[in-house]
Amino acid sequence: KQWREIMAIDLDAMFLVAQSVGRHMVRRGGGGSVIQTASIYGVVGADQRIYAGSEYNGRPINTPAVYAAAKAGVIGLTRHLAAYWAPHKIRVNALTPGGVESGQNDTFKQRYSNRVPLGRMAAPDEMVGALIYLASDASSYMTGQNIVVDGGLTAW
Repeated sequence: KQWREIMAIDLDAMFLVAQSVGRHMVRRGGGGSVIQTASIYGVVGADQRIYAGSEYNGRPINTPAVYAAAKAGVIGLTRHLAAYWAPHKIRVNALTPGGVESGQNDTFKQRYSNRVPLGRMAAPDEMVGALIYLASDASSYMTGQNIVVDGGLTAW
């Protein structure tokens, strides 16, 4: 039951929103940019060592398999939709944030930061530049891509 609930939120919802938006874009003559949100754990496996004693807003946290599967699915969905809607000049890309600070306790922040070449987690506003790029004409020849903004985590 938990697997289906998380899939419904993290993958099914992305499909349903993209389907609705894409249909609208096609009906109005095509063109546009759809940006999906994935996660670093859709690209790499979670390091379970960082979760002992970790909390998010006072509650224990971990990264279950269903979350990783759903976010990897978002990347696959993005590529499929990019190829499907390309004839309509609709670009579809994914943004993959890695380690965004948003209520994790100091234990988690320190352990996660130790895994990142830049030595820290991201601030939420550090995703804005990538989003603006993907939404703008500056990325007019990009579709089906997954832009990873992770402070270098995937470089190691």
